[in-house]
Amino acid sequence: MKVLLPLMAALFIASPALAEDSVDEMQEKAEGAMKVIEGDAEEAIPGEPKPMHAIALHGPPKYGPDFKHVDYVKPDAPKGGTLKLSAIGSFDSLNPFIVKGTPAGGLTFIRSGLVYESLMQNAWDEPFTLYGVIAESIEMPDDRSWVAFNLRPEATWADGKPITAEDVVWTFETLRDNGQPFFKAYYGDVKKAEALSDKRVKFTFNVAGNAELPLIIAEMSILPKHYWTAEGRTFNQTSLEPPLGSGPYKVGKVDAGRQVEYVRRDDWWGKDLPLFQGFYNFDKITYDYYRDGNVALEAFFAGEFDVQLENTAKLWATAYDTAPVRDGRITKEEISNERPAGMQAFIYNIRRPVFQDKAVRKALAYAFDFEWSNKQFAYGSYIRTDSYYENSELAAEGLPEGKELEILERFRGQIPDEVFTEDYEPPKTDGSGNPRQNLRTAMKILDDAGWKLGEDGVRSKDGVRLEFEIVDSNPQFERWVLPFIKNLERLGAKANFRVVDTAQYQNRITTFDFDMTISVFGQSGSPGNEQRDFWGSDKADIQGSRNYIGIKDPVLDKLIEELVVTESREDLVAHCRAMDRILLQGYYVIPMWHFPKWRIAYWNKIDRPETMSDISPLISYTWFKNEK
Repeated sequence: MKVLLPLMAALFIASPALAEDSVDEMQEKAEGAMKVIEGDAEEAIPGEPKPMHAIALHGPPKYGPDFKHVDYVKPDAPKGGTLKLSAIGSFDSLNPFIVKGTPAGGLTFIRSGLVYESLMQNAWDEPFTLYGVIAESIEMPDDRSWVAFNLRPEATWADGKPITAEDVVWTFETLRDNGQPFFKAYYGDVKKAEALSDKRVKFTFNVAGNAELPLIIAEMSILPKHYWTAEGRTFNQTSLEPPLGSGPYKVGKVDAGRQVEYVRRDDWWGKDLPLFQGFYNFDKITYDYYRDGNVALEAFFAGEFDVQLENTAKLWATAYDTAPVRDGRITKEEISNERPAGMQAFIYNIRRPVFQDKAVRKALAYAFDFEWSNKQFAYGSYIRTDSYYENSELAAEGLPEGKELEILERFRGQIPDEVFTEDYEPPKTDGSGNPRQNLRTAMKILDDAGWKLGEDGVRSKDGVRLEFEIVDSNPQFERWVLPFIKNLERLGAKANFRVVDTAQYQNRITTFDFDMTISVFGQSGSPGNEQRDFWGSDKADIQGSRNYIGIKDPVLDKLIEELVVTESREDLVAHCRAMDRILLQGYYVIPMWHFPKWRIAYWNKIDRPETMSDISPLISYTWFKNEK
């Protein structure tokens, strides 16, 4: 998920905000229904939940209760040295959990990370499967109407104080009530959280059967109540005071807007956990900030930082013909991945009158000449996206049938008829650079909808001019956008492209102060509760939510609620495909592209395991060949 607002975990090689082919890196989940692992505990009392060391959505977790380390690491990797990373733009906060401010790179707002830890954490060589971190075990009934966590007695904050159930309850309530709107949506089915003892916490749900919800709670980053409730601190305000965490690193030097440093803790309580063997091998990790991606790339070639995740196909093909690459000092790799690509696209803000007419949204898509642009700017490397669940079995294909058709038939008359009769495909061209036939089709759509061409060459209808601004923070998109704007002009639509700095862009997106932008709706293998934040009607008017488009569709609302309580993989897939068709036929976006590989370059002083995770390109299990 290109994630527009929060900066994601420092575990990841983070791409620049709104990078050319970035994908939302929101929650990694996948197939399944929970099953208890044999051997986790003594024989359970009949009718009583059994403590488990791990949970998975489908099938048993890969690693049993006595595992020593995950398979994709070097468990005895050498430790030492300072890893230098990059970020684009600036930052003014060390609090990633709130709407205000731009948080520094390396701070996660969900899951275990450098500074904070969660109750449980993913293993990155299997789908949505979690293993105990702060929690040594998890319990839940068969109907999943509640979940309880038993905390490790050795788990402590960096100041030596123990992590308690009261910390967990306070974290949940604070994130829900004062954190980003994402949390209110994501935890929307939680009725209450309560500390049953100092080391046992229970979450009771409003519904039964939401199989994903216990795992969602388990991923919550836990915060220290005693730190945040101390006199002089306010949780929902930005701050550059190094926060107190429980993770393997603490914040070191901070140069506001320019650099942030993380220092590995020798006294970290979790260093012996099997899940983290071979991880966190660097003594220090720094993020240096650069004005834009071009400046950062030159700094990378000069050795100013160590790892570059390249998001621009043209740069990957041409800019890396430099001495450090040619002589082997920089290793350049393409690593295939199996992540669902989601939807990267030009997105409409349908709160704007000019985009409330679906005919306009449909017509303007014909002005984007992907085939020509892909040849000119990406050496033909990109694949056109035609689904909100691209690169997964969740994507709708052909005409609806079977269970998917049964779901859609219930809403016939409330959804576009084309959902039943058309297999959506974005407009295609011959790649010549002159999409004459496509523009004719667009003009007819606009003519038929009553958008008349004025003397100044701009169409209008009922006093609304077909005029808008495309805003973004990444200047690398300009070469893609300007030909699109020229084609729009031929249709009678006036558009301009504005590049703003990262902080201004974040503020505009948070407050829905834009006409059109470039965004990614990242998806996992098992979409669920987060879909409320993407498409839920009640999120359309909540600033800071991810319903950037402003969709208010009661049918989608209904399908989302059914999706989160599906009891089988078949039902989940059918609901996602049904939602996909409705979203596509709403013409809320102009689809762009995806690329099913990571392009990674790194200085050869870094080493990595031969086998890497195919879910995320992690840096936290790499190491320096020579720690000096």
